[in-house]
Amino acid sequence: MAIPNEKLQQLLQEIASKAAFAEQQLGIVRAQMAAKKRESRMLLLSNTEMDALPGGTPVYSGVGKMFVATTIPDIKTQHAKEGEDCKKELANLDKKLHYLETTYKNSNEHMEAILKRGG
Repeated sequence: MAIPNEKLQQLLQEIASKAAFAEQQLGIVRAQMAAKKRESRMLLLSNTEMDALPGGTPVYSGVGKMFVATTIPDIKTQHAKEGEDCKKELANLDKKLHYLETTYKNSNEHMEAILKRGG
């Protein structure tokens, strides 16, 4: 059974828009992943630098527009928590990336199949 041209064109437009949306979201997710990786590296670098400081060195934590004096162990604890949050978010972004890549690939395959069969 042949599909009418109007329906075929509508179907191709829907698949093409889905592929374009997936491609756009892929770029966004990749940028978010790069930002999280950069944030994770910054936390690691900060911890490495704090390890090199003598024990009584005053350190400050940014709170809004001001800085508050705190201890090195408190900052390390905060960095560890932020590092775990980064890992969780990276895992979620990785899943989203995989889903979007699959969606994009499948959309392109479906368009090619329709064009080969219908054209």
